[in-house]
Amino acid sequence: MATIKDIARLAGVSPATVSRVLNYDSELSVALETKKKIFEVAESLNYTKHLRNGSASKQTVRLIQWYNDQEELEDLYYLAIRLGIEKKAEELNIALLKETWDSVSEKPADGTIALGKFDTHQLVELKKSQANLLLVDSDGTNHGINSLIVDFSSSIKKIIDYFKNQGVREITMLAGKEYTKKSRQRVSDPRSSAFKQLIAAEGLQGTIIEADFSVESGYQVMKGHLENHQKVPTALFAANDALAIGALKAITEKNYRVPQDISLIGFNDVSVAKYVSPPLSTVKVYTEWMGELAVETLVQGMNEKSPVSRKIIVGTDLILRGSTNPISK
Repeated sequence: MATIKDIARLAGVSPATVSRVLNYDSELSVALETKKKIFEVAESLNYTKHLRNGSASKQTVRLIQWYNDQEELEDLYYLAIRLGIEKKAEELNIALLKETWDSVSEKPADGTIALGKFDTHQLVELKKSQANLLLVDSDGTNHGINSLIVDFSSSIKKIIDYFKNQGVREITMLAGKEYTKKSRQRVSDPRSSAFKQLIAAEGLQGTIIEADFSVESGYQVMKGHLENHQKVPTALFAANDALAIGALKAITEKNYRVPQDISLIGFNDVSVAKYVSPPLSTVKVYTEWMGELAVETLVQGMNEKSPVSRKIIVGTDLILRGSTNPISK
C-alpha cells in the first residue's frame, strides 16, 4: 500500500496536508486543484497495471461525465473510473475528448462513453446524437444502449452474509440519495432495493436512513440519527465510502467505538478507505479496471456491430479491515 509520504512526494505537498485531505478535514483550507491532485495521486498509486506501448490510432472517444471536479472529490468512485478510462485510452493511443452533459460539443468522435446517471430524456438524446454509445454505471439496455454496471445484488449479499455470520440480527443501511442533473429526477439505487429484498429473505431486521452521497451529508445524518435514536446500530452498511467516512466521524464524536460498538462497512473501496482510522471495511469495486473495460468494450463495439444492446455486469469483493470484527470461526 502506498504511504502518506509517497502521495505527498508525488503531489508536491506535505504529509500533514495529505493526511488531512484524505480524512476530509473540514477545517483545512486548501485549493480545489490541490485536493484534486492529492486524490488523483492516491488513486493512481492504488492502480498497479503498467501501460503497454500501443500501435498508432486515429480513433477519438468522447467521454461525457455527469460529475464536475468538486463532485468527483466528494465521491471518488467516478474519479477512479475516469482514471481507468484515461489510462486505457492512452495505452491504445486513442484521443479522449472529455466533456460534461452541459457542454457536449459537435466535434466528431468514433464512440462515446457516458459515465454516471442519466434520466430517460437524456438517454434518448444520447442515443440520437452519439454513435457507438456505452453507458457506465447506468443501465440503458431498455433503450437499446450498451451498458456496464456493477453486480449490486451479489455485493449486498456478501455484506449481509458477513453480518449474519457474526450473529447480527438487525442491520442499518446508510443509503444515498442521487438525482440526475438536468431534470433532478431521483435515481433509484439498486443497493437499497437489494438490501430490502435480501434482508426480508434472510429473516433479518433492516433499517434504512438516507443522506446525499457525500462525506458531509453522511456525517450530519449519522450524527442526527445517533442523537435522536436511543437504540444504537451495531451493524452499519453505508452505500458508498464517502458516506461511511462521514458516519465514522459522527460515530467517533459521539464516543462510540468502531468496530467494538458499531461494525461499519462501506462500498467502492476508494483509495481513502485505507487511510481513515480505523481502516474501512468495504466492498471493492474494481473501478479502474471498469474504466479499462469500458474503453475495450466501446472499441469492440466500434469494430464489430452487434444486433442488440449488451449489458456487462462486473463482480466485487468484500474487503475486511479494521472497521469490522474478525470473521467468527
